[in-house]
Amino acid sequence: MANDNFSSLSISPAQIANLESLGYKKMTPIQAQSLPHVLKGKDLIAKAKTGSGKTAAFGIGLLNNINPRFFGVQALVICPTRELADQVGKELRRLARFTQNIKLVLLCGGKPLGPQIGSLEHGAHIVVGTPGRLQDHLRKGTLVLEGLKTLVLDEADRMLDMGFSDVMDDIIAYTPERRQTLLFSATYPDTIEKMSRSIQRKPVSVTVEAEHSSSVIEQLFYEVKKHERNNSLLGLFEHYQPDNAIVFCHTKIQCDEVADFLRGHQIDALAIHGDLDQRERDQVLVRFANNSCAVLVATDVAARGLDIKSLKAVINYELPRDPEIYTHRIGRTGRAGEKGIALSLFTQSEQFRVNAIGDYQKKPSICDVPESLDRLSSYTLHAPMVTIQLDSGRKNKLRPGDILGALTGEAGLSGSQIGKIDIFDMSSYVALESSAVRQALNYLAQGKVKGRSIRARKIK
Repeated sequence: MANDNFSSLSISPAQIANLESLGYKKMTPIQAQSLPHVLKGKDLIAKAKTGSGKTAAFGIGLLNNINPRFFGVQALVICPTRELADQVGKELRRLARFTQNIKLVLLCGGKPLGPQIGSLEHGAHIVVGTPGRLQDHLRKGTLVLEGLKTLVLDEADRMLDMGFSDVMDDIIAYTPERRQTLLFSATYPDTIEKMSRSIQRKPVSVTVEAEHSSSVIEQLFYEVKKHERNNSLLGLFEHYQPDNAIVFCHTKIQCDEVADFLRGHQIDALAIHGDLDQRERDQVLVRFANNSCAVLVATDVAARGLDIKSLKAVINYELPRDPEIYTHRIGRTGRAGEKGIALSLFTQSEQFRVNAIGDYQKKPSICDVPESLDRLSSYTLHAPMVTIQLDSGRKNKLRPGDILGALTGEAGLSGSQIGKIDIFDMSSYVALESSAVRQALNYLAQGKVKGRSIRARKIK
């Protein structure tokens, strides 16, 4: 890395000061390799995994190109899922604090069109959204991209996997030919190369390897018989006793069955997959991220965009066919200087998948048999927090500080009893220690937050 200081970039002192205030000390590899090209206005194709700092890699660049005095859409970021779009939108808002009056609008499915149309009518500099909803607004004429300067395709490979190829082509047809196009992908299949050729001009290619140091993530593979997979999964939890974990499955039905099995054995688990409606997805992800659910059972698509700061373990209930997907899965643990563990179950007929992972990582995979796992009949795994939902959110001008102030003030809770607070458009979620839930709900049933009565309930 030639120079990993943000001060080496051609960005304003105000943006550098903002980055420092947000805790951006040095550029990550993807930022250091991408930003000099992005800031020069070049097209870019970047291979980088979730958690590599790619949002800032394109975010700093597109913000540098925004004219705050022109209230037209100048940057468009397309994401495969609403969860990733939410995450990207929040980070871009933080990165934009260095300048006044930058307006960002989130356009995702699962929400009514009316309020989104209203937001667009008031003008927006940046739009972040999912393919289907962006296409809806473009066809209605409520989203206009004539003044677009920067187009970002985030996790483009997953959008293709989800069948959005034609929708993305339609969206891009609404954009000016003279634009900067930044394409980010965790993997680089032929379909991505083909897409790049059709929408980019002489793109610079940047790759940040998704391989993980064996000193950071311990990887173990357990051979099981097909009918023993459930009990072996339980054995992994009982033996390694992680505080939290993601269990990856192939299908929606498998997710539900595995989550039910774990709950039946006193392990707090929730499933997430494509059959959940948006409200259910929001609640599952919030509960996992705020420590009121210990285990998330997910498909690859449903877990995309999920960034948990301290994930202790990734468990592959079944190994993926593609070793690159395996590497992407396990990369969610062992972050921010912490160690993680990746545990995988496989049958004899799936040995070729283990071999493929070893070849991909250029080192042999360490295999074991479940007989070596300790089994504890008394083992349980319960999340330390409980989530309550408030019927007020961003549209009601509610902020985390308002909720925290009410609960630590008149409600009488201590700050240590309150965990993560998530604000959505029309609702908010608060993580509380279980001992504080009744006290919080009793206050909210009678007291007020920011001068108004707010209904609250415990999420189960």
